[in-house]
Amino acid sequence: MIKRNRPSRRGRSPADEVDLIRLSEGMASSTSRLEDQFWQTRLSTLVERLLKDKEEDTLNGALDQLSENDVEAYNALADTIESVCESTTITLDGDTYDVLMFSAPLLTWSRWQIASGNIPAETLRNLRTQLGAHVFARNARIGIGDFLYSPDQLPRGFVPTLELLQSLTQAAFSSGVFAVPAGLPETRPFLSDTRYVIGVVVVPQGGALFRWQEEDGDSDESIDQWQRQGGAALTPLLPGAAFEALLPGAYHTTWREADRASRAYSLRATVAFLMLTLNLGARELQAVIGPFQGKRLEEYRVGFLRRGEDKVLHGVVWPLLDGEDEHTDCVAEIEAVLKEIGIVDIMVHEHDFPLDYCDDCGSPLYPTPEGELLHTEMPEEVETVDTPRHLH
Repeated sequence: MIKRNRPSRRGRSPADEVDLIRLSEGMASSTSRLEDQFWQTRLSTLVERLLKDKEEDTLNGALDQLSENDVEAYNALADTIESVCESTTITLDGDTYDVLMFSAPLLTWSRWQIASGNIPAETLRNLRTQLGAHVFARNARIGIGDFLYSPDQLPRGFVPTLELLQSLTQAAFSSGVFAVPAGLPETRPFLSDTRYVIGVVVVPQGGALFRWQEEDGDSDESIDQWQRQGGAALTPLLPGAAFEALLPGAYHTTWREADRASRAYSLRATVAFLMLTLNLGARELQAVIGPFQGKRLEEYRVGFLRRGEDKVLHGVVWPLLDGEDEHTDCVAEIEAVLKEIGIVDIMVHEHDFPLDYCDDCGSPLYPTPEGELLHTEMPEEVETVDTPRHLH
């Protein structure tokens, strides 16, 4: 779900919170499409009103209650909120249009700081051309933000997300470009991170949104061409960085898919970084995997060491995502990626570690073969001020 830390202006409404829970539970227990439509119409209307009134705490309160008591109802409410935040239908000059906010994620890594910030006008023109040619339907309008977002700079809350949708929609019917206001947070430096281009696609109501929805479209062809042609258009935004362009799609779903894909990408990036920086092969590295727990299992951390040595050179955090818990075999997935990239010395700790961080810089601590938790430490001769300390 969206990061939910923006306070509402009007406070929490208990009566509306009760209604949200009732409608979500009804949606979750529905047994037919007609009943789905009944509950969905009423739930969407209530969510739209609460977002318009900026009653974000009411939405969060209902989500918090359902997350503890009814997972299916929680998902129904979360899906509805996300849908209202990322899509709308508008009528202009007698014509009705469907609008969907999209994100185009980039998995990227670099030995230097990964760029974010304003996108030059020429690059924006190239991006809109490539999106129109390979991703979206032929008759689609595209509005795009003139900013390459880091995860720290994405809208933080339901209301800001809806406001971004509205601003991008206005841009789609005018210049095609939304000038993102200044003042977004500075992004923190990571060796591997995700960047996002955000925009909207607008089509006549009921029409195809994406190229692969059209009769002669194909999703495999779209991703291939987007990575080739779109990737070329994106290259100027990320000097000195390697990146992989993921297929653009609906804002929230694509964001989650990027989070999931970034975990394996971070493992590949850290091995490539260590091989390049230390001039060694993957077989000369050891990976140590450990589960880390707060009130429950939160994440796995992978420490990378030179075989036969006891210093943790670098580390990767593998967070548990939606639907994952201690019963999900994340370790097997991590091991498979490590073996694929050439790591043969892999150790897995069975016992849980505490979620410890460095007291000085806040960086995660990573496990050694002996079960110690250490700060990452590159050899002095290769450390530079531009090299980030750990992987996101």
